[in-house]
Amino acid sequence: MQQIFNFVIKNKTFLLFLLLFSIALALTIQSHSYHKSKFINSANALTGGVYGTVNSIGKYFDLEHENEILSEENKHLREQLFNSKNNLDSTYIDSTYSKGQYKVTAAQVYKNSYSSTHNYLTINKGRKDSIRQDFGIITSKGIVGIIDQTSSGYATVLSILNKKSRINAKLKRTDHIGSLKWNGSSPFYVQLEDVSKFAPVKVGDTIVTGGQSAIFPKGIGIGIIESFETDISGDTYTIEVKLFNDMTNIGAVYILENLDRNEIKTLENLSNE
Repeated sequence: MQQIFNFVIKNKTFLLFLLLFSIALALTIQSHSYHKSKFINSANALTGGVYGTVNSIGKYFDLEHENEILSEENKHLREQLFNSKNNLDSTYIDSTYSKGQYKVTAAQVYKNSYSSTHNYLTINKGRKDSIRQDFGIITSKGIVGIIDQTSSGYATVLSILNKKSRINAKLKRTDHIGSLKWNGSSPFYVQLEDVSKFAPVKVGDTIVTGGQSAIFPKGIGIGIIESFETDISGDTYTIEVKLFNDMTNIGAVYILENLDRNEIKTLENLSNE
């Protein structure tokens, strides 16, 4: 306390000047509307900047929670899209399914390989989340792969960048069907084979899921046609498809469960007997 008194006594002239200056400044601001408005604007800008910085810091540390909320909201929206009776005109979704046919579960990718010939992903959902083999995996842009194996809390996904992968796909513009494969060359391209030579194929056309399986609904985006050529027989096209997804950078995904899958499989098995 004595040090404070000593400081005040030693600097009394300067402190008196600051006090008088502050009083004069306050009186000037109060008596002139122009100065008052300028002061208020400056104060608001300063406090606004401080609050903005604090808010940004808070948002940064809350990003994980916010991402979980957004992922859950997107999950519900995608369920509505897949189960809508309306014919949706979209690059990625063209769903015309009865209410409640598809259940959507949000998940995160823990591991992703894309540089070998047989690539897999690992996601943080498994049997305890009711995830089973042959469920489809997509992102907001397009397909990723199909559930291969599951444990209690995790699942492996057969990537579309896997030479064993076979997915029914079609030209969105004409509905001509083909089989989607991967030749192991580039993680950014897959190949659509066995497309009829009578299909009016054009570079830039969109390729989507064909819907002729119990895994993916029809109309989920895959990519666009980069180039095409006829096969050796000349009866079909082989189409180079540039993927919508960057398969080297997959984070949040959605798991698609066709709730009618068992019924469809049972009926197909009876037909094959």
